Amino acid sequence: MKPEFWQERWEKNQIGFHQAEINPHLQEFWPELAAPAGAHVFVPLCGKSADMLWLRAQGYRVTGVEISPLAVEAFFDENNLVYTLNQQAEFFVYETDGLKIFCGDFFTMTRADLDGVVAVYDRASLIALPAEMRAAYASHIHRLLSPNTKTLLVTFVYPQHEMPGPPFSVDAPEVQALYGADCAVRQVHDVDILGQEPRFRERGVSSLHEKVYMLTYNQDLHM
Repeated sequence: MKPEFWQERWEKNQIGFHQAEINPHLQEFWPELAAPAGAHVFVPLCGKSADMLWLRAQGYRVTGVEISPLAVEAFFDENNLVYTLNQQAEFFVYETDGLKIFCGDFFTMTRADLDGVVAVYDRASLIALPAEMRAAYASHIHRLLSPNTKTLLVTFVYPQHEMPGPPFSVDAPEVQALYGADCAVRQVHDVDILGQEPRFRERGVSSLHEKVYMLTYNQDLHM
């Protein structure tokens, strides 16, 4: 899945994946990461997610990355945020008080871009990618993060043959396969949400579960 795919989705406003409200799993489970106030947190493939505003409101410094400039500019414009715009290597960096978004390809980010990050929120990143890209995504994010970094990961599980993604189905064995060598993986929530998701039912999906995981990167990461 090439960057042009996502840019076209934003250009055509085909953004059913966008969640206008603050994600309830973020509000419920983020405190379990025990990220200290003022800490640096990362939201990969962030789109124009309002979850970034919630994280900033909790006192965190928030960094996101997003391929589509339309999504980034919509985030700032729709939330009436004044920003500065600078170029940093291959990225255009949009920044306001306590929050910045790197506009460009996630796979070109370096550890220096995420210096000091202690926690990650992944609601729509891993499940946005097809199977052939998910291992590369997990490997790259491993390289970006420091030991003991914690991640709140949200996934969908449904019969993949019933609907082409994105979002894609990512089950518990795959989460363990992707992250288990580098992280302690703990599932903290599993809920049947098909009744609340008419767009999935309309596309023929017969079951849909949302799962939440806590990942903690091992202390010997990168050693």
